Amino acid sequence: MADTKGSRTFQDKVVLITGAGSGMGRAAALAFAREGASVVLAGRRHAELDAVAREVETAGGRALAVPTDVAKEAEVERLVRTTLERFDRLDAAFNNAGVEGVFAPIHELKAQDFDHTFDINVRGVWLSMKYQVDAMLRSGRGGAIVNNSSWLAHGALPGTSIYAASKAALDGMIRAVALEVMDRGVRVNNVNPGVIDTPMLRRLSTEETQRPFIAHAPARRLGTSEEVADVVLWLCSDGARFVTGQNLLVDGGYAIPGHRPWAAEALSPTASKR
Repeated sequence: MADTKGSRTFQDKVVLITGAGSGMGRAAALAFAREGASVVLAGRRHAELDAVAREVETAGGRALAVPTDVAKEAEVERLVRTTLERFDRLDAAFNNAGVEGVFAPIHELKAQDFDHTFDINVRGVWLSMKYQVDAMLRSGRGGAIVNNSSWLAHGALPGTSIYAASKAALDGMIRAVALEVMDRGVRVNNVNPGVIDTPMLRRLSTEETQRPFIAHAPARRLGTSEEVADVVLWLCSDGARFVTGQNLLVDGGYAIPGHRPWAAEALSPTASKR
């Protein structure tokens, strides 16, 4: 958890978070708020955004909830424009919105499964960065952007060909963007969470099917949304001012090459057929 007893790192700063209604987005919103930030919350579910907005304000921050579908350019443009109209600045962004899509062997998947996942996980992040970068460059103050990728950009599980490809696309995308904007004070990085206890994980698995992951993880447990949020805050802070274009694994060592015995039973759609 971020230290709330010391200086408030993001005092007077404005942070935009997509996918802010639950999981890692919610945890990041609360962490930024505790550090003094005004937080713009974006997502598709109005009730969840409003609930997180109330939590942010209770934590001492200011919140603005803006329902947004990141796959739609007009809505992303409106999101950033609304942020600037309300707060007159944008200092940091955490592009967390994403979907797991359909997990199945490639020959059972449909082209629309691919399109849906890439529309949100890749197009949505690209659109978000497009308008966030423009706002930061025009302000002349620079800023920091962090996107939520995945350890699956560096690893594999059967059935995840679409999801893993969408996250690998993010890992490649940020290197080009980082080179484009570093000399103007904007930094762009990814976090690549491992197996984190989130609503998405609970949709995909049960406590029983999570056991192989936990058993083979060096940390012997799942990660938490708050642990990922702490890394996001660091990447957006001046402490990471010389860090850009990086894909930072936050996985408790799970994806270290050569370490991990195969644990495909946890999420593999083919496991039940064995």
